[in-house]
Amino acid sequence: MKIPQKAPDMWEIVGKNPDKLSIFVDPQMQELVAKFNRDYLHWDELRHRKLPVEAEIIWALIKNSRSTQSKRLEFGDWTFQYIQTGETMRRLHLLDTKGAGNLESGPGGVNASDRKRYIVNSLMEEAIASSQLEGAATTREAAKKMLRQKNKPRDYSQKMIINGYQTMQMIAEMEERSIDVETLLRIHREIVRDTLDDPEDEGRFRDNNEIVVADPQDSTVIYHTPPDHRMVPALMEEFCRFASNDENDFIHPLIKGIILHFLIGYIHPFTDGNGRCARSIFYWYMLSRGYWLFEYMPISRILLHSKKKYTRAYLFTETDDNDLTYFINYNLSAIEKALEDLEEYISLKKQEQNETMQIIERSEDLNLRQADILKSMLKEPERYFPIAEIKSKYNVAYDTARNDMQHLAEMGYIEKIKRGRSYMYRYRGV
Repeated sequence: MKIPQKAPDMWEIVGKNPDKLSIFVDPQMQELVAKFNRDYLHWDELRHRKLPVEAEIIWALIKNSRSTQSKRLEFGDWTFQYIQTGETMRRLHLLDTKGAGNLESGPGGVNASDRKRYIVNSLMEEAIASSQLEGAATTREAAKKMLRQKNKPRDYSQKMIINGYQTMQMIAEMEERSIDVETLLRIHREIVRDTLDDPEDEGRFRDNNEIVVADPQDSTVIYHTPPDHRMVPALMEEFCRFASNDENDFIHPLIKGIILHFLIGYIHPFTDGNGRCARSIFYWYMLSRGYWLFEYMPISRILLHSKKKYTRAYLFTETDDNDLTYFINYNLSAIEKALEDLEEYISLKKQEQNETMQIIERSEDLNLRQADILKSMLKEPERYFPIAEIKSKYNVAYDTARNDMQHLAEMGYIEKIKRGRSYMYRYRGV
């Protein structure tokens, strides 16, 4: 991806064009600036548009308008800023009303058993997509099959995904509202376990400046050069204080979670696993602040499908005076899309549940879970299903899963076949 052109300085533009200052109070120009601010254009987007005056003059007007609305954030030696636009406020309201509850009050309402399955599915999806964002070379289907069947990883990509899944499970069980460096390093250690060239780098900050963020297609294109490694320990101590303290200078939890995500990527405190760690910290923060619905939303899947926009949001921020609004707006749009996907997913599952109930009505000897197992097998009549996959998918004990499969076999719906050292089951019809 081409690096966006760095935004010009507003005061330099004003200094070069003193004869055009009257345009700052022109009503038509103010209306145009308001439109561009609603879309929150970056200089690199603005400069290619057909405009009534020079692009730099419009940009000076835009920056002047933004400077009066922006909130400042001092971190380390940097100053960041961001604006809560009307669209930002709309999304915050939407996610506040739907994202800070649970599925009982959510779309359609679901029972405890379904909630467990949805969480398992979401954590799998998040682990897979987050790893694919960092280069894991595997399909979603193959990865989910590996996780459900609890197979041992065969390569680096599969190990990344298993690490990610186990880390997400750990984070979902964390109850602390604060985080310290030790916990941060533990999260990193779990994410990168047995995947680094030097195992000593697991769970420790980088000790060199050899790392840069580059274009994955062309390593000569440098997107970002992280701060000197000697600054990292102090920066991460400050990061933990910032993440743990909600009392001074309140920041909306969604915005703060996104800022934490950004800061990990910006500081790049580790030799590898920074992106996965950043997204994991975001999940911890949202869950710890009462946004339990995030446990059901694999947001990295949305980021993966719009990877260029995700990268561009980082670049827009860094090439426009560390204006975090670009990164915040992009992530809020991804979260909104993840919420829409969740609602569609639950609606689909409700429909499937109704279909399952029809099977139950035809056979009173099946419970709800057994009927759902049978429906899954009906969809893939040629596939072999191990007991371990059923155990994982329905979050039940191994004996319960085995009894379910045995019951379906005794009813004549499926057949039991020995594959290697274990038994598998396959639909055979009635």
